Amino acid sequence: MAEKPTISILDISLTSGGAEKVISLLLKELVKDYQVTLVLFYNEIHFPIPEGVNVVIFSTKGPDRKFYQKIIETVGFIYKYHKLLKTQKIQYAVSFLAFPNLVNGIVSIFNKKVKTYVSERGFPSDNTTSKLSLYIAKIAYPLLYNRCYKLFSNSVYINQDLEENFGIKIPMEVVYNPIILPEKTITPKTLEDVKAPLKLITAGTMNHRKNQAMIIKAIERLEKKFNLTILGRGYLDNELKLHAKQANLEKEISFPGNVKNVNDYLVNHHCFVLSSHTEGFPNALLEALAAGLPSISTNCLSGPLELLHDNREATIPKGGFFKAKYGILVTNDDDEGLSKAIEYLWQNPAERVRYSQLSLERAKHYELPFIYNRFKEFIHS
Repeated sequence: MAEKPTISILDISLTSGGAEKVISLLLKELVKDYQVTLVLFYNEIHFPIPEGVNVVIFSTKGPDRKFYQKIIETVGFIYKYHKLLKTQKIQYAVSFLAFPNLVNGIVSIFNKKVKTYVSERGFPSDNTTSKLSLYIAKIAYPLLYNRCYKLFSNSVYINQDLEENFGIKIPMEVVYNPIILPEKTITPKTLEDVKAPLKLITAGTMNHRKNQAMIIKAIERLEKKFNLTILGRGYLDNELKLHAKQANLEKEISFPGNVKNVNDYLVNHHCFVLSSHTEGFPNALLEALAAGLPSISTNCLSGPLELLHDNREATIPKGGFFKAKYGILVTNDDDEGLSKAIEYLWQNPAERVRYSQLSLERAKHYELPFIYNRFKEFIHS
């Protein structure tokens, strides 16, 4: 039997982020077809790693270091990674997220035998922490990404932004995030008999980009005080709790924090809400669809339009909502439109059932085996 081809996956760590979850899922399939080396800069591991994956960790120290230490460390990472690709005879080197992508780009200059692939996971023009970092990205991305063989992202809008605003010229494709369908899902018909106000749920880091405050404002507008569960933590944790208190919604809004059993929470609610200003590809929304939840989402870049409306045009009235194919879309930061969408689902039980059925159908398009085959096609095309 011929030896399996060699592939490496490079990331900062394997913490509980969206890119890391995608890596953890792909690894389950990759070990069947490749000799896999997972390369992490830091020893932070949240997701299980399948047996048979060779794990290499460059630093046992955390990423919170002084600036000069990070510079020295980065040089060391580049050297170690370059050496590893040679000694392991890696044929396909795949990286996720900006920093690993830049390292992959640097190494590709010195190792022409390896096919290097970079993966952008967030909307680039809104995925930097400051104007300075955006300026640096606009210099570094075209300089180093273009050294690589190909690029893949999880949205057509990310690729469009990279081409138009960052000068990326290498071949780019879209490979959407995969999901393993959960065992527990909502039975759509049960949503027809909801008598009490809807139980809403959202999940994500508590920051300005996720904009959970929009949901609280929308509930404030409604006569019925709908229940809301906000999963996650972040620097706006206390601010959001204070907002709920000032709106007299302390009893209606709960903050369980970071939880591992997200699906257990989803199936005990009636509707999922995504309120983000921007996304790369919203894993939380996909997980909600897979659980069978009717979903309302902002039409932010990128992901929701692709997930909920096959990326077809959607005209959303100000202060209103749009009934998309697989869910409901509202305009960014439009709490009035969101309140009307929530009210619409509350008053129309048949629509709740219909969108629940469509959610379950839609999630099947992103099952792991299908997305993994798409990933393999991308690597070998």
